[in-house]
Amino acid sequence: EEQPPWSYGARAAALLRGAASVLDMGTGGGERLLKLRAHWPAKVVVTEDYPPNVHLARERLTPLGVRVEVVELTRDGALPFDDAEFDVVLNRQSGFNPAEIARILTPGGTFLMQQIDPRWGYDLLAVFGAEPQWPDETFANCVMWFKEAGLTVVDAQDWTGRFTFTDVGAIAY
Repeated sequence: EEQPPWSYGARAAALLRGAASVLDMGTGGGERLLKLRAHWPAKVVVTEDYPPNVHLARERLTPLGVRVEVVELTRDGALPFDDAEFDVVLNRQSGFNPAEIARILTPGGTFLMQQIDPRWGYDLLAVFGAEPQWPDETFANCVMWFKEAGLTVVDAQDWTGRFTFTDVGAIAY
């Protein structure tokens, strides 16, 4: 898998250095967040909804003082957080509601996200007669939705890289 020219982890670490609070949306088992532990602010909250990952996140993160919330992330779903609760909101390849992001960010707060284009693997999908799961969540639409939610888009980068499967088992999996 080719990597983008930026480092999501490095960008997140830089943002956390000056923050008092962070929300990591769709944390999975907390693996990426744990890599940022040296930069954690005083308040760290995560969301996850996949039961095996909720279990892992609670097991790994709760002893470190992290609040784990079970939340299904969708483009129109509400988030169970107060207005202006977080200085930084992180989201790597999870659902998001731009209006809710705008609501929970502190004034001057930052939302950092990295998503996969819904048309990723279009050639492979076509072989199986499949359609993208979220076809409208394109780069251009994401930028537009955040602007419509009243957020200022400071940096938006689109990138396309190659992904290579070395055996049919990886595709079947």
